[in-house]
Amino acid sequence: MSATSAPALLRPLHPLHAILLAFPLPLFLGALLSDLAYWNTFQVQWANFASWLIAGGLLVGAFAVLWALIDLVRSGRGRRGRAAIYFVVLLAMWVLGLVNALVHAKDAFAIMPAALYLSAAVTLLALVAAWMGYSGYHSRGAV
Repeated sequence: MSATSAPALLRPLHPLHAILLAFPLPLFLGALLSDLAYWNTFQVQWANFASWLIAGGLLVGAFAVLWALIDLVRSGRGRRGRAAIYFVVLLAMWVLGLVNALVHAKDAFAIMPAALYLSAAVTLLALVAAWMGYSGYHSRGAV
């Protein structure tokens, strides 16, 4: 008698959720790069670019968070923990992004260094959320 182990089936993201999840990472990364450019040049337009990129990341990210919340509510007992972690990471990304947007609403000279640190944290959370979403981490064991 031999034992075989079948890998857990991964339920891929819904295509619309995958599209929504594709936007926050590059937008928040662009904001981080704009903050780095402002840090080095002190040209106010870089701070304005970062503000707009953060606003775009928050707009699309809100829909991704909402989708993850609905997925969490609809998930079975076996996947609730992983879906909850995915939702919490997305929610933390969005909340820190909102705080970052409020910091960027100040005068351009007053936003440094807090804006740079917040942009780095939000970008890291967006990267983790994208990795979790696209790797199927939040849906292992689901059929």
